[in-house]
Amino acid sequence: MQQVQLLSTQLRALIDKVRNGLNGDGVIAELQSALVGLREIETHDELTSALNRRGLLQRLQEELMRARRTGHPFSFALIAVDDLEAIDARYGGDVRRQVLRSLAQAALHVLRSLDSVGRLDEHVFGIILPTTWLDQSDKAITRLTAAVSSADWGVQAPGLRVSFSSGITTNAPGDTAEDLLHRAGEALRQAQSQGQGLCVQLEQPLPEIDPDAL
Repeated sequence: MQQVQLLSTQLRALIDKVRNGLNGDGVIAELQSALVGLREIETHDELTSALNRRGLLQRLQEELMRARRTGHPFSFALIAVDDLEAIDARYGGDVRRQVLRSLAQAALHVLRSLDSVGRLDEHVFGIILPTTWLDQSDKAITRLTAAVSSADWGVQAPGLRVSFSSGITTNAPGDTAEDLLHRAGEALRQAQSQGQGLCVQLEQPLPEIDPDAL
């Protein structure tokens, strides 16, 4: 909301400049800056600075198209903060929001620049890992787990501990974005059912082969 208000103020100022007869490179540069800001609002989550759902699904679709074109694999992970409701109940909404913000920033910091991180809903984030097999994606999640575990969460609130569960899948022929979301979501649910801070990998089952057809 704050970003929208700032952009609205910037655009109103530009409109006033145009009405007053001002033009030239300066106004054009400001308009270009405003357009960049607008695109950021459309595709990024204001709380965490990660991609929002729209932005992440757009990247996921682009990665699917790239994989079909090149034949290169990629992995897709969903991660969710463990017991976020309990954190909110004990420490309040400000701490809950800071936990989400810090988790997103940790992911953006430890993952590669070509990876994409987005907030899909209240406490679930999606991570796209291009040219990455499942065993390699597990290493990426391990790095993020280590970063979250070693963080001094007590600075946010005394006694606060944060962990996340994760579900990972990889693309299969014919996959859609919804297929990947469903499979990674199922893997995440399996991880959460087994405890906290766990990771489950789930691949598309191989097609059954009729031995009589061989």
